[in-house]
Amino acid sequence: MKAKIFHNPRCSKSRQTLALLLDNNIEIEVINYLKTPPNHKTLQNILKMLGMDPIDLIRKGEALYKELDIDNHADNAQTLINIMIKNPILIERPIVVANNKAVIGRPPELVLDII
Repeated sequence: MKAKIFHNPRCSKSRQTLALLLDNNIEIEVINYLKTPPNHKTLQNILKMLGMDPIDLIRKGEALYKELDIDNHADNAQTLINIMIKNPILIERPIVVANNKAVIGRPPELVLDII
């Protein structure tokens, strides 16, 4: 089985999730989403697999959240997806995709449910 991890190497939870996948001998495609943000279709698919609305995937503690006045766009899914693509630091992390399912690795052990 192969999994994808949308990874931020500076994030401790992301590093822990990656280590957990490696410890379980999972073949992994590591995507540094800050350097290679997901495209619109990929982000839509991830949201569908997560069963989330775009606003739920946005890191509300980031300074950009307030700077971009995201609360005023909370009901516009396409706008929020475009904001995340242009500002990938706002995307919650890490996201692991495997077996046509996705999970946010917070806590990292949640990824074990889909592998």
